[in-house]
Amino acid sequence: MTRIQTKKKKTSSLTKKPLAQVNQKSELIFIVGGARSGKSSHALKLSRALKPRAFIATAEPLDKEMDRRIKKHQRSRRGAWDTVEIPIQMAPWFRSCGKNYQGVVVDCLTLWLSNIFGDKALCKKFPSLLKELLLAVREVPGRVIVISNELGLGIVPGDSGTREFRDLAGRMNQQVAAAADEVYFVVSGLPMRLK
Repeated sequence: MTRIQTKKKKTSSLTKKPLAQVNQKSELIFIVGGARSGKSSHALKLSRALKPRAFIATAEPLDKEMDRRIKKHQRSRRGAWDTVEIPIQMAPWFRSCGKNYQGVVVDCLTLWLSNIFGDKALCKKFPSLLKELLLAVREVPGRVIVISNELGLGIVPGDSGTREFRDLAGRMNQQVAAAADEVYFVVSGLPMRLK
């Protein structure tokens, strides 16, 4: 069900490689929406029939509430998924282990960006880290579903650091959407296909 177009050698804005040269079995689906909008449920639904499958969690248990959330999500996937916790370095995992899976869900890019944003040296490298991730994802011989939050629909943040994070997240989402084969926007549990 790959939707890669090969006529006129369409080029992804990040990879600068004609999509015809990308792994033809690879499929990248991007799901974006607000908090608790149903993004993760939609991703799990789209990957239900794929086996073997992996779930990449980017959250870190920085407080008790987040630790409870992580454990709850781990229990809900027990046995059906290989769960891998990767707060930052996802591209190396995709290159070394991604070929072993028909389906991979990454939840979520916003937390991944937050993990990077906390380290100023890494933050400067963010454009290359994102490009590297998108190239590595295309090495998976199956479906990769990447989830992210849409942060630009609310009020303008009052402080410069939060505005910088929101703007970086918006640019990240645009780049992933441009590279994806399919894009869904989820609102109140309802997925709308944008691409």
